[in-house]
Amino acid sequence: MALHALAARVADATPPTRDRAVDGLRALAIGGVVLGHWLVTALVTDGDTVRGASPLRFQPELAPVSWLFQTLAVFFLVGGYTAGRPRTQPYRRWLAARLTRLLRPVPPLLGVWALVVAGLLASGATDRTVHTLVKLVLSPLWFLLVFAALTAATPLVSRVHWQWPLSVVIVVDVLRFGPLAPAVPAWIGWVNLAAGWLVPFCLGIAWSRGTLRLRRTGWQLLVGGGAATVVLIRWFGYPASMVGVPGEGISNLNPPTLAAVTFGLAQCGLALLLLGPLRALLARPVAWAGVALLNLSAMTVFLWHQTAMITVTLAVDGTRPGLHTVPDTPGWMAARVLWLPAFAVVLAGCWAAFHRFERGPAGARSRAT
Repeated sequence: MALHALAARVADATPPTRDRAVDGLRALAIGGVVLGHWLVTALVTDGDTVRGASPLRFQPELAPVSWLFQTLAVFFLVGGYTAGRPRTQPYRRWLAARLTRLLRPVPPLLGVWALVVAGLLASGATDRTVHTLVKLVLSPLWFLLVFAALTAATPLVSRVHWQWPLSVVIVVDVLRFGPLAPAVPAWIGWVNLAAGWLVPFCLGIAWSRGTLRLRRTGWQLLVGGGAATVVLIRWFGYPASMVGVPGEGISNLNPPTLAAVTFGLAQCGLALLLLGPLRALLARPVAWAGVALLNLSAMTVFLWHQTAMITVTLAVDGTRPGLHTVPDTPGWMAARVLWLPAFAVVLAGCWAAFHRFERGPAGARSRAT
């Protein structure tokens, strides 16, 4: 009864003009990233050293796991949609509000981890252990920086068709991997860090302005993007995994490749096709309450989920399958799934401690879509 009462209050507080499907897509994107990291990130204990590993390196047949949970393109799609809607306040005030809400949860994370690193070094932890843990915690920040930059550039890119940055990605990858590759500087690939994520962001802006025929565009992106991704993987040598795999020469995300972008387009197409079913589902108060509460603290969940996984790993003594062991057998993944509830419990504790920094002094304000 208490759950239904809470759901009813959340539903009553939701403006009728709010498109709940947009929040639903954002929740799916954040949830996909969290579960994906938890499933494919291993911390292997070797004596007194902790090092990173991935089951995708030892079991390439698990690549479809990355297809399910690498959902960043959907987040950029929703970000473009929200940024592209008509503003009711001056640009500077609008941007300050969005960036403050986006970046406000970062200082508490950095402060806590500064203390953790000091403690680890004082206790004699190896440099490799500290580097491994800090890299896991700080790696999500690249996403926030790119997202913030694209948000700030909204007035400049609002008229850019999403196919234009896609063309830039194609040119960059031809230079990186084509016959001229030996003469091309390595930094050229990082052009795709902006161009690659600008593709779904611009697609979201077009969606917000009503210039897309959603169902038709959704099917075109899903089928076309999916087919292009298959071709790039099968005949052009792109990795099958849509996340970085330690030890592999090419990562689809670091920086983004054409395969990551075409895969993201397929995801965006699916997202557009899901708008109707999501609206129907989220008309139910309980389902909407869960999505609304997650959206209130989406960045807190995103920033602290790796800390939750690390905390459980370091707190459990011994060498436990799925937690401390090399992820080189199917049994490792089965064992890792059993650890997910523990990660979720610790993440809930992190949320309880730090979500107030994201919501700010206004408290229970909902995230603007």
